[in-house]
Formats: sequence, C-alpha cells, structure tokens
Amino acid sequence: MDTINQIKLELTQSRYEDLQTFSQILNKDINTILDEALDFYFVNEQKKLLEKNLADDNAMTNLDYDEFWDGVDI
Repeated sequence: MDTINQIKLELTQSRYEDLQTFSQILNKDINTILDEALDFYFVNEQKKLLEKNLADDNAMTNLDYDEFWDGVDI
C-alpha cells in the first residue's frame, strides 16, 4: 500500500488499548483495523448523504397525489 501523506493521529488511551486488544484477538495489525473501520465509516456516511439528498429531492414538492394530478386528462 502506498502512503501518500502522513497525518498525526491522536487516540485516547482506552482507544489505543482497544486497538491493541482487537489486534491480538483478530490477528490483524492495527493499520488494517483502522483501514477497515474507516471504510465502514465512509460507506455508512455516504449512505446517509444519499438518503438525505433523496429526502431533500422528495421535499421539493409538497403536493399530494391528487393536487399534483388535478386537471390532467389522461
């Protein structure tokens, strides 16, 4: 994996201990756990944004079915 940029990441002591514990239990290195957690986070946040955008799009009309089709001859 290529590292493009480095960031300073500060964790609480309990979060660090959890990472160490889960690293041992799951037999995964901490970077893998963090990468998987970020993937999960980004997927969920993207879903929330898409749902919000859909809700915002649906809010563009406040007409109910009868009001929308009133006067339309089919």
